[in-house]
Amino acid sequence: METRVHPPVAAALRLCLHGLMLGLLALAVVKAYADGGPHPGAVTAVSGVLAAVYGAGAAATSVRPGTRAGAGWLVVLGVLWAALLVLSPDALWVAFPLYFLQLHLLPTRWGLPAVAVTAGAAIASFLLHGQAVTPGTFIGPLLGAAVAVATVLGYEALFRESERRRELIEELVATRAELAEAERTAGTLAERERLAREIHDTLAQGLSSIQLLLRAAERTLPEGAPAAAHVHRAREAAQDNLAEARRFVRALTPPDLANGSLTAALERLSARSTTPALTVRFAVSGTPVELPTPYEVAVLRTAQSALANTVRHAGAERAEITLSFMDTSVSLDVVDDGRGFAQDVPEAGATESGGFGLPAMRSRARSLGGTLSVESAPGQGTAVALTLPLPAGLTGREAA
Repeated sequence: METRVHPPVAAALRLCLHGLMLGLLALAVVKAYADGGPHPGAVTAVSGVLAAVYGAGAAATSVRPGTRAGAGWLVVLGVLWAALLVLSPDALWVAFPLYFLQLHLLPTRWGLPAVAVTAGAAIASFLLHGQAVTPGTFIGPLLGAAVAVATVLGYEALFRESERRRELIEELVATRAELAEAERTAGTLAERERLAREIHDTLAQGLSSIQLLLRAAERTLPEGAPAAAHVHRAREAAQDNLAEARRFVRALTPPDLANGSLTAALERLSARSTTPALTVRFAVSGTPVELPTPYEVAVLRTAQSALANTVRHAGAERAEITLSFMDTSVSLDVVDDGRGFAQDVPEAGATESGGFGLPAMRSRARSLGGTLSVESAPGQGTAVALTLPLPAGLTGREAA
């Protein structure tokens, strides 16, 4: 007989139940011989068969709660016990372990009636054998049934509560692991962005300036000047190192940008953020140009942060992301129809936690000489607008 769980306490309870069943059967046999009953041999035979059937079912792996094998085993045990009741009045005490078996193996809607029938059969055995009818005749089997019902149902309730707590603990552990992984990923991405920005703003720009100066110097040198060859090699070295620095910057950019353009990354962000409760649309205004990597990172991160606030706090049904390319600037607008907030009170999401706060977005905009504005009011949605000035000389699809 399998149980739902196998902790030490459950194993001890099963052993006690097995010992109780065999002990009561042995008691019925001993009493049959000691009292000089009319059928001691038959009592011994039926008790032996009942013990064998009980042992076989207890060892069978197919006998489990809620299965046909378990119900069939109980029926056979009940028939044999009824036969033993006819032969010996002392067999009524076997009803007590049967209560536990019935409540354990049968659903509650069938277990309780089975216990009631078993208790009734135990009481009827007194009348069958002409025993003296006393209040104990009825109270004993009924009290035993009540104790069995309270014990089993109480254990089942404790088991369910324990399972809920175990599942909750497992969920909390998994959530903690996910949060730790998310924090590590966020820290890695933030460091990659910082390195990309530093390389672009220092090494790449410095090498670009060196290359321009060497090109100017090369044009001013007279033809055949001894220094011309050295200037030319220096300019080529600067050009090669500039290309290498730009490869580093591209390698450190966010994966969404590494796999395509900024507009494609924003389209993927809109698609990922769309749910049955929230529809996110993306649109492009003007002629797209290839932006410097720090600009693309700033626009993408701002869109992610603003949309994260929308999903987490706004309760919106629609959100629109618009990327606008103008002659001297590029702007990003994220507008939702959510609950909004009073601008004189900090928004719930306007913290540095998780990198999704408004202060973090404003800091990113200021680092590139841009601005971030937020318009919101309770019940009127929220609009976040990022504007970045384009670097001088950036036209068409030229990259800085």
